[in-house]
Amino acid sequence: MELNQTLARVTDRLIERSADRRAAYLARIRAAADKGPTRSRLSCSNLAHGFAACAPSEKQDLAETAKPDIAIVSAYNDMLSAHQPLETFPAIIKRAVHENGGVAQFAGGVPAMCDGVTQGNAGMELSLFSRDVIAMATAVALSHDMFDGALMLGVCDKIVPGLVIGALSFGHLPTIMVPAGPMTSGLPNAEKSRIRQLYAEGKVGRDALLDAESKSYHGPGTCTFYGTANSNQMLMEIMGLHLPGAAFVNPGTPLRDALTAAAGKRVLEITALGNQYTPAGEVVDERAVVNGVVGLLATGGSTNHTIHLIAMAHAAGIALTWQDFADLSGVVPLLARVYPNGNADVNHFHAAGGMAFVIRELLDAGLLHEDVRTVAGDGGMRRYAEEPTLEGEKLAWRPGTSVSLDGKVLGTVEAPFAKDGGIKVLEGNFGRAVIKTSAVKPEHRFVEAPARVFTDQAELQAAFKRGELHRDFVAVVTFQGPKANGMPELHKLTPPLGVLQDLGFKVALVTDGRMSGASGKVPAAIHVTPEAASGGMIARIRDGDMVRLDAENGILEVLLDAEEFAAREPASPDLTGNRFGTGRDLFGAFRALVGGAEDGASVFTTAA
Repeated sequence: MELNQTLARVTDRLIERSADRRAAYLARIRAAADKGPTRSRLSCSNLAHGFAACAPSEKQDLAETAKPDIAIVSAYNDMLSAHQPLETFPAIIKRAVHENGGVAQFAGGVPAMCDGVTQGNAGMELSLFSRDVIAMATAVALSHDMFDGALMLGVCDKIVPGLVIGALSFGHLPTIMVPAGPMTSGLPNAEKSRIRQLYAEGKVGRDALLDAESKSYHGPGTCTFYGTANSNQMLMEIMGLHLPGAAFVNPGTPLRDALTAAAGKRVLEITALGNQYTPAGEVVDERAVVNGVVGLLATGGSTNHTIHLIAMAHAAGIALTWQDFADLSGVVPLLARVYPNGNADVNHFHAAGGMAFVIRELLDAGLLHEDVRTVAGDGGMRRYAEEPTLEGEKLAWRPGTSVSLDGKVLGTVEAPFAKDGGIKVLEGNFGRAVIKTSAVKPEHRFVEAPARVFTDQAELQAAFKRGELHRDFVAVVTFQGPKANGMPELHKLTPPLGVLQDLGFKVALVTDGRMSGASGKVPAAIHVTPEAASGGMIARIRDGDMVRLDAENGILEVLLDAEEFAAREPASPDLTGNRFGTGRDLFGAFRALVGGAEDGASVFTTAA
């Protein structure tokens, strides 16, 4: 199949734009690879420290560099449901690696916070910051010059992007991402959303709300809606960093354990001591990054990845921009309807054909690069149109279904749910922003109404409870960007705004903050850049200003004379009251150095 012309043009532009930075990155990781197994250069004292706790036979193997040493880096904790299954993974991996002629060492753990717990609370201010902490912690784990390859155990929001960024800093090492899988289906997401909205209206109490939430989030594994965590897993698969079909197999099943063991076996084969050396920094190239953007658009994935993908690409020397997202969105059809973009959850998506079906559809339409390097080896991206299965106790792969097994969940390129991607870029005198259109009904994609300005999401919630917002308006929530307060998600705003929209009012949200990957329904122009704390125009909006949000045509503007708008003094509220911690701002350095949403909101993307 001939490659789509827009896809080819965006890729060529990305290669050209990234040429110098990518060349420098590749030169660095290739120089590291040329030096051979790094532990061979360690002094006797260094090496003795590195394998002091190993079994005698493993010490001999590592001393002679005869067998590869695999680093395990894990985000395990048992408070976070998605990461609780990872407790048993190191033992499975160590056994598989040993049986196949290698040594595996647990190299380090990284922090893993849950946005579901911190939503609407001060801890959410640490959420985006935690991605850079995870990246640094991953690099620390790999810094001991002991390893020939790595397995990264993680699933959720900032955790997978952080693991990838850290792994790419040691991009000469082959790396496979190892997921835990989603929890089994509980209370349908649409019913959970209905109860949340009734609670926001005061029609049910906290007991009913907690009961619904507990039935929805009920066991080990990722939350089953298609938010950032499950978008992560889609990305790792479509970028060739998972074993094929690994994303959405439930934890605690024989197939999940077999895939985990297979990752241990496979990473041995792709080290420099194996026969198919496949360094992570060579897998994540411009074509893989474009494939990631296409996958995000085709499945209606999380808007958080308009930040995370840019930061991950930058770590590999690739200068991805929002314009690349915008151009690809015009030609990539929406193929999936998974909550909040539909009623199904990721288990239904997987049962309907899942990633294998989506990837085959996109490949056959010329909307993915097939000729990419992946951790699975020969076959390029076509290998990912296969799905794993157990034949007795043996793991095998077979072609995925060529037809959707549920037309309400998975569409085709010929008959998609929408002709363009689920995420769009908006532009106007505000600056630039992104919007997730896949969950917003067409009749709600244009809103022109007076602004109501807030500098904290709690202010909006309080105004709603006082009955002040029962009218047409655009909620403009400012000083929520990375420099202001760490760019927390504002998911708590969805229920009250959803109530008002259902009452027939024209409502929308405009903010320099983020929304959860689970958010939808209400049109939300988010990640506005430049942010208010950087003097962005959003800081000049006042109550009563007419704001136009036109998602179909990519417009976000305030209807004011240009000179009058530019002459206004930007607001500068006192933000000391909503800093995380008391008396000290532990994260001042991050806020001082971090870039804006459009360049990945990371200290790493601004340091180059």
